[in-house]
Amino acid sequence: MKLRYSVLFLSLVLGGCMVGPDYQKPAMQLPQTFKEGAQWQRAVSNPQGALDSQWWLAYQDPVLNDLVARSAKANQSIIAAEAAYRLAQAQVASSRAGLWPTVGVGLSGSRGEGGDGTTSSAATSTGVKNSVSATLTASWEPDLWGQVRRGIESSQATAQQSDALLAGVRLSISSSVASNYLALRQMDIDVRLLQQQQAINQQLLDMIQAQFTQGVATNDQLLVAQDQLTTSIADLQTSLRDREQYEHALAVLVGMAPSEFSVAPRTDFSFVVPRPPLTLPSTLLQRRPDVVAAERSVAAANAKIGVAEAAFFPTLDLTASLGYRGSALGGLFSLPNRIWTLGPALAETIFDGGAREAAVKQAEASYDQIAANYRGTVLSALQNVEDNLSAINHLQTQADAFQQVFARNQQLFGSQEAQLRAGTVSREAVLTQQLVLLQAEQNLRDTQGQLSQGSVALIQSLGGGWQP
Repeated sequence: MKLRYSVLFLSLVLGGCMVGPDYQKPAMQLPQTFKEGAQWQRAVSNPQGALDSQWWLAYQDPVLNDLVARSAKANQSIIAAEAAYRLAQAQVASSRAGLWPTVGVGLSGSRGEGGDGTTSSAATSTGVKNSVSATLTASWEPDLWGQVRRGIESSQATAQQSDALLAGVRLSISSSVASNYLALRQMDIDVRLLQQQQAINQQLLDMIQAQFTQGVATNDQLLVAQDQLTTSIADLQTSLRDREQYEHALAVLVGMAPSEFSVAPRTDFSFVVPRPPLTLPSTLLQRRPDVVAAERSVAAANAKIGVAEAAFFPTLDLTASLGYRGSALGGLFSLPNRIWTLGPALAETIFDGGAREAAVKQAEASYDQIAANYRGTVLSALQNVEDNLSAINHLQTQADAFQQVFARNQQLFGSQEAQLRAGTVSREAVLTQQLVLLQAEQNLRDTQGQLSQGSVALIQSLGGGWQP
């Protein structure tokens, strides 16, 4: 009895011990400002708020909203990531089970001839013996040095990493849907403008052809007109091809076969560009799923060091059994048939050829590697934000310039039309100016589309938006 209480006391005292280093996030020196125009400001980190953000609503397009909602339900990458997260959660539950005893029950019976002379079974008149037993067994290995708890800590961090990866896949898919959708709408506009350019080039070619037949135009002029028409036809085919491929990509993103999916063309589409504020919360990068996943992998690796170090310490196994054994079920559970055992076992490895020391060094090296990868992920995230801020800044300036060019060409075209009505310019001159106007509009709309897609990339690089 004294041994039983001593073992229980020892397990309770040592159960609070945990070998291995306690986790601390790897230190990172972050900049105070963004190079490309946005300043940091202090804010409370809100990862879940970022992950739950419906940032695509800022683009004010019901078709886009529907596509994102469909992708969240049917995209196979999201479904796979969700399964991986459930797997990680199951691993946490499996690790927790190591803290508890294992209890089993058994019921057995036998009938046979011969024996070893024991009195636990009764012989029949023919020399055949019966034996019946019922047992309850329990075994427990107290977590004296925190090996199980470090394992739980590691699996929890891995589950959190898997959760962040799932959020990252969701963000990536929704961003891909938005980017492909906006690119498709850009192609819709290009197709409209190129069709108009093709029609004008056809009219110009017809005019030059007639003039060449009359001997007014040269063969060189005819060749130039033919080239312009052929070029507009080729450009139109490129835009039609790109639109079809963007539509195919959207089909896969929403979990459908391309042959079963279509998006109706819309040539009057107007691009919306959510503009980031001049100041961004300094903790925004904590919302990026890839940064969160990398940091959680460091925590998991840190806990594995403790698991490896715990192998240097002895293990204590507590086993107990209680049961009954007799010759028949009747009267089996009586006091004379009761059997029981109770025994602790303390084990320690005294020589393993350096295997445990190697395991600790392996865990430490793995931690150093994963911590370095985490720091690299943070630096890459900062670069990603800087790149997208830079792209938006330059695209905005470019769009402003093309807007001015387009406005001037609208005035020039209006002037040409007025002169045509007055009979001071030819129809050919008006068509040529209209062609220049359409090309100026295409440059403007293409840049606006790239700017809108760039805003999607910035939102993704900031982990799903910039709301503090």
